[in-house]
Order: sequence, then structure tokens, then C-alpha cells
Amino acid sequence: MAGTKTTKLNRRNFLLAVGAGGAATVAAIAAKTTPQAMPADTGSGKRSTKGYTSSEHINNYYRTTKV
Repeated sequence: MAGTKTTKLNRRNFLLAVGAGGAATVAAIAAKTTPQAMPADTGSGKRSTKGYTSSEHINNYYRTTKV
């Protein structure tokens, strides 16, 4: 009976390792392929990073909401 218990535990450990390895692989691929958005540099000086700035993404959104 002792052999049956260790076989079940080994199978569980194997399935757990496969699941964790698959999740880690997917996370690594997703992190590698996701592009990082760079902020648009529209001015110079200390105040250029504060406040509302229009970008291409925002302009596309506004364009699609026009009736």
C-alpha cells in the first residue's frame, strides 16, 4: 500500500510542476512581447510633464466617438 501512496504523490507533484512551468512560460512570453509605451516629449522644462497632453491614441479615441 505504501507504493500506491507515493505514486499518487509523485503524480500530483508532476502535475503541479507542469502547471507552474506552463504559467511561468506564458508570463515570460507575455512580458517579453508587450511593448512599453514611451511618453511623448512635447516640450522642455520642468512643467512639460504636468497636465493634459494630447497624443495619437487620445486623438484616435476622440475621432471614433464623433457622431
